[in-house]
Amino acid sequence: MAQAASRFVEVLDHSNQLKAIFTYDDPERLNWHFIPRERKGLGLWDLNGAALEAAEDLVRSGLSATGYHKVLEVRSLEEVLYLFEGGEEEARRQKRNPHKYYVSIFGAPGPKGLWGWRFEGHHLSLNFSVKDGKVVSSTPEFFGANPGLIDAGPGRSLRVLGSREDIARSILKAASESQRDKVWLSKEAPGDIRGGGVIQPIIAAAEGVSYSEMNPEQQQLLKKLIGEYLAAVPATVVRERMKMIEADGMDDIHFGWWGGSERNEPHHYVVQGKSFIIEYNNTQNEANHVHAIWRNLGGDFNLPAGN
Repeated sequence: MAQAASRFVEVLDHSNQLKAIFTYDDPERLNWHFIPRERKGLGLWDLNGAALEAAEDLVRSGLSATGYHKVLEVRSLEEVLYLFEGGEEEARRQKRNPHKYYVSIFGAPGPKGLWGWRFEGHHLSLNFSVKDGKVVSSTPEFFGANPGLIDAGPGRSLRVLGSREDIARSILKAASESQRDKVWLSKEAPGDIRGGGVIQPIIAAAEGVSYSEMNPEQQQLLKKLIGEYLAAVPATVVRERMKMIEADGMDDIHFGWWGGSERNEPHHYVVQGKSFIIEYNNTQNEANHVHAIWRNLGGDFNLPAGN
């Protein structure tokens, strides 16, 4: 990450460096959101050549190959929204553009010291803090997809975050009759995830069925679901997250479901352990608009919880 960030800074001209670089403690570092809005930082649409290539290399450094592919797919959906939405063409192009994503550097990238970076735009927010060559924070990590499904016929459909829905629904479907009321918390789904744009996760008591209460099929599915989220980030981040999960044990990780049980019905789920929380929501646009986030219950942005 340090090498990629340093290379990115080096290839920028002075005016673009002023847009891209902030001090580590600048309030902008905590000013995150996934909605389409005006942002600070340096937009991909302002870059070309070596600078654009360096920006993409930095984004790759914070993701696995699978995660980077998902990022490209999420960005590509902006072209679909551009075609779907009405209004004046130039205004739509300004709002819906696969290059309207911004890179921000906080502090001085290098092998020593504390620095960070962010890549953000509509339905993406990736946030990292690095200290002495080690990633000390990789959250909040947000992916969204609108449309959640593009269906152009057999073999030509795209569901960018489809596995995150399908695996979770399988946990619900595998519930026994006696377990069903505990895992299926409500037939009505919340309108969105909690804490969009909020610096720290909104934490309530874990709800739903715990891993220790699950049958073997559900336990395997829950591990698979967590793995689906971990598949987006690089191995170093996976190891740190898994180290915390293993230290706490799986038994107290809870899974809860809200909303309809079938495809195309508004739904929402939460996976909550002692060190992390996953929230997933698909309620907007007739349940074809996905928001999914991984947050650190110990504190996002390399800050203690509550700060």
